[in-house]
Amino acid sequence: MTRECAALLPGVCAALADPRQPGLDDTCLEKLLDWFRSLTWFDPTVELVQDNPSLTELITSVLALPDPSPSIVSFTLQLAGILASSESRFQHLQQEKLLGRLFGREGPRGSAVWEDASVRSAWLKGVHSMVHHQPALPFLCSTGSMDVIFTLQGDPSLFVASAASQLLVHMLTFSLESETSKALSAKDCDWPACAQMIVKHIQESLQSSSASHVEQSLKLLSSLFGSCFGSCYAAWTEVLWLDIAKQIESFLLEETVQAQPVLANLLLNVARSPVLCGTEGSFWALVTSALERLTPVQAGPLAVGLLKLCKCPQDVRIQALTVLLQPMDCILRALFFFGPLGLLDESVSDPVTVESLLSSKTSCAGLLCQTLAHLEKLLSLKHLKVDLPCVSLLRSLMTILQFCNGSLSPPSPLGSTISRNLINCFRVQKSALDVLAALSEKKGEFIFAFLTKTILQFCPICFPLFQVLKKTFQATSKWLVHLQGLPSNSQQQQTEKILEGVFLVLQKRLCSPCWEVRDSSLEFLTAMVKCLRDQNEFRQCLLSSEVLRLTENLLEDPESYVRASAVTASHLSQASIIAKLQEILSTDSEGFPRRAVISIFTKWLREGCTGRLEDTEQFVSRVIQTVEHDLDWEVRLGGLELVEVFCSQAICQLSQCPYAPVSSAVTSSTPQKELLQVFCRAKLFGFLFGSLCDCDKPVGQRACDVLVGLRGHFYPMSTLENPQEVEDSPAGRGIAWLQRTLRQGSLAQNLPTDGGDGVDFQDPESMMLALGAIDLLELHDELNKSSDHVEESPQSLLQDILATVGTIEDNEVDCY
Repeated sequence: MTRECAALLPGVCAALADPRQPGLDDTCLEKLLDWFRSLTWFDPTVELVQDNPSLTELITSVLALPDPSPSIVSFTLQLAGILASSESRFQHLQQEKLLGRLFGREGPRGSAVWEDASVRSAWLKGVHSMVHHQPALPFLCSTGSMDVIFTLQGDPSLFVASAASQLLVHMLTFSLESETSKALSAKDCDWPACAQMIVKHIQESLQSSSASHVEQSLKLLSSLFGSCFGSCYAAWTEVLWLDIAKQIESFLLEETVQAQPVLANLLLNVARSPVLCGTEGSFWALVTSALERLTPVQAGPLAVGLLKLCKCPQDVRIQALTVLLQPMDCILRALFFFGPLGLLDESVSDPVTVESLLSSKTSCAGLLCQTLAHLEKLLSLKHLKVDLPCVSLLRSLMTILQFCNGSLSPPSPLGSTISRNLINCFRVQKSALDVLAALSEKKGEFIFAFLTKTILQFCPICFPLFQVLKKTFQATSKWLVHLQGLPSNSQQQQTEKILEGVFLVLQKRLCSPCWEVRDSSLEFLTAMVKCLRDQNEFRQCLLSSEVLRLTENLLEDPESYVRASAVTASHLSQASIIAKLQEILSTDSEGFPRRAVISIFTKWLREGCTGRLEDTEQFVSRVIQTVEHDLDWEVRLGGLELVEVFCSQAICQLSQCPYAPVSSAVTSSTPQKELLQVFCRAKLFGFLFGSLCDCDKPVGQRACDVLVGLRGHFYPMSTLENPQEVEDSPAGRGIAWLQRTLRQGSLAQNLPTDGGDGVDFQDPESMMLALGAIDLLELHDELNKSSDHVEESPQSLLQDILATVGTIEDNEVDCY
């Protein structure tokens, strides 16, 4: 703690304990607690409390208040816990008899203020901070605090209940730290005292007749096995599991137990535990029983979690996959009275249960959305140790999409019911399309057999909701990428047929009265161009369609988002639309299209599409003169990115980089001089130095980065020019003025870039001198400093608190 802060702290503590003073807001108190956390972290000694007696005086004063506010009690509880986080300070506070009065029976938990959830939460946080050394555990066990924590597990406030559960996990694992070297047998139950209390509480709660107590203990067990306890304390983990396994099994057999959803999460966390995830038969038998007995909704998360495990037995893995596929299997079976089999040869649980859920209007969509979300996760895995029936899964997805848009009327009663439940169900449509997109990654013969039929079937569907159409486009673009994997003898015919159908749909969507549809269609076109632009079939189909003409028309769309997307989608039409894009950059009233234009220009420049260096120089100069006055900071930032790319390319070309063509413009005696002339003619330096004073910080930072890079090229030794030599030079006065102006930062917003004040930004010699004389690294550090590096200091925080309560005469408050 600095001397300045130590001098301010007594006044702050006195003000906090004074009930006549206005209460501070929670944000200010939290900042104060954060400061104390950082202090105690770096200084665990007792001197922090001894040298600042105002801290203990604050705690004593708050305890003496007859009717303290919940906020000050909460603050005091957390502060005491933070101070007691080291053993030496804990002993000091014990000697002062403060901890018992805060966290013991005589503390706030017996007063009216305990009714406030923030106080109960602060009490738990204080205890949690305290439990970082062994002496804290017997203190809590002897003061009745353990019973309080057990009770708070069922607190009506979810935040308090969650904090209590997390605290018990922390206390159990921490109490075992000193016991890790102790040899245990599987039957040993010699737990440390604090851990023994927690384990006994868990066992008693599991046998309780109260459903809420059972659920609380199952959640606590789930958190335990999901924490470091399950991975770092192997022997204790096994002992605990053997103690509760029979009780867990009985819950699965009792259909009346309401905590079954929590069981799935518990079993999954136990399965992830290294000591229990081997081939121990009784545990996996219990998992198998859970997959059979839990409902499809409850078993789904357990099944997908098991499929992600590396050490799950193969038979259990297959059973988990079967559980996930049962709803999709039911969809296929619902198509016919007596038709072909669905995805599965046999079910894990009763098929009637799944049929009942899909037949219900209230549960059908929920079950399918959950199933589809799980399947999407599985399809995203690089290594899945079971084979997915991709062909049947694709059929099932297509059936769901047809049910949703009403294009399929199955003759079976079950199929008719499911179809009615799903018609116009947009969330199921979107989930199915996500899985369809993920399925495109599974390469194999089934792609060739179903690709054409699939894309042409679902792409033209008239979705009334544009979000669903957007998902359709995303899935289609992913499938189109895999056209490149088609066998060579059928590739051209298949590709042309698919693309013709896609472009017919796209032409219609680009003319939609709904701007979201037009926008999504343009995004889809951009994605296709990015992936397929090098394919001859794609380019031919695109050029023979009306898509490019319609896209150019949308550059004048009344909706700015559409104009921006049209700009991005016009990548193939560079020559014909460059004038139109420059017009958009200079005249469009909305920022989105202008940002899109500068992004496209940078992309063209990076890809070398702007021609020779002379042409590129003129192009960049025109763009710079437009964007430097743009009111949108992201457009100005995009202009700086363009300049950075141009500088890099010019340096490469004029330095005769072996990988770049040499321009005919390289005629001067030295590349350095020619470079400066190119940059000055393009008016780069005026834009860059002017951007250093931009009122938007990211712009100034990027400009400084570019200038630092240029300085590194022209001055490899990184030494500044002699100030006296600079001052004596013809341009010295202007350079000195420029340096003074740049130090003002954003306050100097009117930096002239036309040679005023003796600074000629288009004179190569002057700019060479400026790069060498101005301390750009110092400017870089200033620009990258946090804007609140002064205001957020602890000293400023303490001054603000004192100012707020009126104890500083000038009452000046920092605003942050």
